[in-house]
Amino acid sequence: MEEKSLKTILVVEDEPDVVSYLVTFFTTNGYNVVSATDGKKGYEKAKANHPDLITLDILMPEESGVRMYRNLHDDPTTNEIPVIMITGYRSDFKKFIETRKQVSPPAGYFEKPIDRDAVLEKVKELIG
Repeated sequence: MEEKSLKTILVVEDEPDVVSYLVTFFTTNGYNVVSATDGKKGYEKAKANHPDLITLDILMPEESGVRMYRNLHDDPTTNEIPVIMITGYRSDFKKFIETRKQVSPPAGYFEKPIDRDAVLEKVKELIG
C-alpha cells in the first residue's frame, strides 16, 4: 500500500509511553500517525496536517484536551475531523462531555487502559 493512501491519525497525549504505544498500535494497523504532547501543539498539528482522525487525552499540560476539542469544534477547517477521547478519566467524564451544549459529543470515548480491539473497530468505523 502506498504511504500517500494511508489515513492519518493525530495522537494528542502527554504520557510518552502512551504516545509510543498508540503510535505503534496505529502504525501496525496501517495508519500514518503524527503526535503532539498537549492541546496547543495538537491543535496546531491538526490545522497543519488535517488528519483523518484525532485521538485526544483530556488532562495535559499547556492546554487541556477539552480546550483543544472546543477549538477544533469552533474552527471550520477542523470541525469535521472525528475525535476519539482516550483518557484515564472514568465514564462519569464521558457523561459530562456528552452533555455540554457548546460542542457535540466526541465520535468515541475510551478509558485507559484501552481495549485495543474496540478502539480499532471504532477507528475503522470512522475512517476505514
